[in-house]
Amino acid sequence: MIKKVTVKTVQNLKNENKKISMLTAYDYSTAKYIDEAGVDMILTGDSLAMVALGYETTHFVGMEEMCIFTKAVARGVNRALVVADMPFMSYHADVCGALKNAAELIKCGADAVKIEGASEHILNVVQRCTESGIPAAGHLGFTPQSMHTLGGYNIQGKSCEAARSILEQAQNLERAGAFAVVLEMLPEESAEYITKNLQIPTISCGAGRRCSGQVIVCDDMLGKYSEFKPKFARRYGDMRSFILDCASRYNEDVKNGNFPSEEEIFTLGEDELKQLCTEV
Repeated sequence: MIKKVTVKTVQNLKNENKKISMLTAYDYSTAKYIDEAGVDMILTGDSLAMVALGYETTHFVGMEEMCIFTKAVARGVNRALVVADMPFMSYHADVCGALKNAAELIKCGADAVKIEGASEHILNVVQRCTESGIPAAGHLGFTPQSMHTLGGYNIQGKSCEAARSILEQAQNLERAGAFAVVLEMLPEESAEYITKNLQIPTISCGAGRRCSGQVIVCDDMLGKYSEFKPKFARRYGDMRSFILDCASRYNEDVKNGNFPSEEEIFTLGEDELKQLCTEV
């Protein structure tokens, strides 16, 4: 029987100084393969806005889309901890609304949710989620949902003061009950400083090598999303070229009459064929 990864598993990996692996996924088959590969956590990220739906930022997806994609991912996973992003403005207005939306993602199959920021309101949301049995992860540093107020895709924590500020936010999230915190686009030294001063795991998204674990977007890893490649996202494949090659050869075979072949069609039996020809 496959042993399910839980928030306790993730904490144990941190305690044992073992690295935690995390990848995004947005559909059933990709989630299934990532799960089979042994990845610890699978994030149904609001990055699906860009890589799956073609929008420019994460702001364009809401609860309806997140629920659809979370259900698809959850159906493909047996082992990994499934974390779903709380989309833009799904947790900002009031705590009750945030709790209701978090619960909806759990009902869709997520094992936990991820929430950006660490304002007093966000801390209240994390605390209420935890009290209600909904594991919540934080997200600090560069927070994509706040990119307009941050002035674009900018590295955070570039000074001692800024690093200490992010640490304070992370510690507040820890006290509120967060089981982990994603650190995005931080200098490695700042992320290391934060990691060493937390009990919960940190997951690096472009925050260097010394966090408790790593996460990147699966479409970046696969070389499928070609519009933009973050510096920190290593490509392990070239799916863009693979898909282009396969689609081009298919198109050529169709146009040349080489697809389908004799082995790829269904045929009538001899008696049925004779009867059909007689009727014609």
